[in-house]
Amino acid sequence: MQLGELHYLPLSPPFFAILVGIFVIVLALIQLGVLRYAYLRLGVSSGVVLFLLFGSLLGSYFNIPIWRSPGQRMLSGQEIEFYAMRYVIPLVVHWPGTIIAVNIGGAAIPSLMSVYLLARNRLWIKGALAIAAVAAVCHWLAHPIPGLGIAVPIFAPAMVTAVVAVLLSYEDAAPLAYIGGSLGTLIGADLLNLDKIAELGAPIASIGGAGTFDGIFLTGILAVLLASFTTLRHRQVSEERAP
Repeated sequence: MQLGELHYLPLSPPFFAILVGIFVIVLALIQLGVLRYAYLRLGVSSGVVLFLLFGSLLGSYFNIPIWRSPGQRMLSGQEIEFYAMRYVIPLVVHWPGTIIAVNIGGAAIPSLMSVYLLARNRLWIKGALAIAAVAAVCHWLAHPIPGLGIAVPIFAPAMVTAVVAVLLSYEDAAPLAYIGGSLGTLIGADLLNLDKIAELGAPIASIGGAGTFDGIFLTGILAVLLASFTTLRHRQVSEERAP
């Protein structure tokens, strides 16, 4: 197994560049102070927020192999379009089966951050409800793609998460959005569909990678924006009630 065959961008370069552009915009807004309250609402520092988003982008290139499932005919060296997004199937030579891997940027970092937010904000019950709701919808929307794995529409996790998080708790909508969107997407789209991977002829099935990374990354952006919006709204209400 060649190391270069295991690590690859989850999206085609033009679409990955779009996510980089979104990150740059959010970075500028935080530095300019427009979103200066967002990270406080999430319960972390501005440096952690930036590391979280940048680490997700950078880490999306790296996959940690876990096990190999029996393979069939491998499809590789292609780009597949799904809901207007183009995903990359890595070029593989002499691959004996499907490698199940964990994507650092799309699974490892969001999972660790979600556990931290759950513990820090004590959102065990609401967090579990958010995860279950997003997982159910993502599992319903998940689509097996030969040669790639499991994919969901790019905006689905963020849109569903926004509604669920606000309904469960307006005050804690930001951390709930990150928790529900990240873990819910990983569980509903990837983990609950692992039994279908061997039939798709994918050389690498990356949990949190191609097919779901874009949705998880946008969920992180959504959490930052929700944090800023709910904080601004809370301040406006407080000022209106002040004598």
